[in-house]
Amino acid sequence: MEAELDEVVGAKHAKDAQRTAVRHGHTDGEVTLGGRRVAVKRPRARTVEGEHEVPLQTYEYFADRDPLTRVVLEQMLAGVSTRRFSRTREPVGEQVSTRERSTSKSAASREFVGRTREHLDALMSRDLADVRLAALMVDGIELKGRCAIVALGVSTDGVKLPLGLWDGSTENKTVTTHLLADLVDRGLDVEQGVLVVLDGSKALRAAVDEVFGPVPVQRCIRHKERNVLDHLPERDRPAVKARLRRAWASDNHALALDALQTLASELGHSHPGAAASLREGLEETLTLTRLGTRGQLKKTLASTNPIESMIEIIRRTSRNVKRWQSGDMCLRWTAAGMLEAETQFHRIAGYSDLAKLALAVERDLTAQRPTIHITTQEETALTTLTV
Repeated sequence: MEAELDEVVGAKHAKDAQRTAVRHGHTDGEVTLGGRRVAVKRPRARTVEGEHEVPLQTYEYFADRDPLTRVVLEQMLAGVSTRRFSRTREPVGEQVSTRERSTSKSAASREFVGRTREHLDALMSRDLADVRLAALMVDGIELKGRCAIVALGVSTDGVKLPLGLWDGSTENKTVTTHLLADLVDRGLDVEQGVLVVLDGSKALRAAVDEVFGPVPVQRCIRHKERNVLDHLPERDRPAVKARLRRAWASDNHALALDALQTLASELGHSHPGAAASLREGLEETLTLTRLGTRGQLKKTLASTNPIESMIEIIRRTSRNVKRWQSGDMCLRWTAAGMLEAETQFHRIAGYSDLAKLALAVERDLTAQRPTIHITTQEETALTTLTV
């Protein structure tokens, strides 16, 4: 800081008629060092006329609290409690430690609350107008008595994007509808077509229908497999699992659908519960096959594994929370976990085929939209109105 002061006002006691600032003594200040705030004496400078103080960039850089809040956020998301935060700081020597501040449990908590609030606001205010999605995944996450619905998008470039979240008591239609409507309000365009991947929840499916309309939906085959096998005795599960996976791996939609319907008919005699579970939403487990998606991309998007990996990171980062004091706290921690997961994301496997998927979804939507027939009389009226 003293070196910068010499650059701003010139050498001490030097006579310079062109100088624009002069020394103005020292005052108390604080800088961030090794995960704590440390008191320092900082030099001051004022304009020659004495009208206002001249800021020193060196002091402004080290006085910034952002490095401290970043350290607190990283430590707590890594599992360090506020009580133990002081043990994780960098050693700076006893002389500095005797003057340190912002190291208590309450200080670390305040820094964390502030930073996670920024993360939540940033996530929920992201402009989605320029985002072109090929796929959208929605799922619920239970967090110690509370529930949050989270959304993850996959762009046409294969990049995974946390889109938003919504807090509720359960994974219900109302909460999911609010989340999806918020995405649309922030500019998300689904008119061009987007594949929605769900785990099979009826509440999520109903919300998608209400907000997005007739978009293609891929049911998670891993959830469907578990649901069917849970109705079977242990001895029958391997054979049924093999037949399910063989059908889902097929690239021929008609043959795959026939294989699953045949299996459901056979199970209807011996295990009606398993048959009913398989028939429920059966065709939506083959949406990607119907759209002509093949290879690695089909394996990736046929399940909710991408969003579940993000949810696992959320659970890990919040594992030390014993009780949610409020919905706001739950949202802040969840948003922080989602953005932490974003730093670890890679492009999805098979991303090179996403453009083909997007075109297939667009064609599918066009085929589902009703054709409007205009009579000769209506055509004449429209022509007159245009003129």
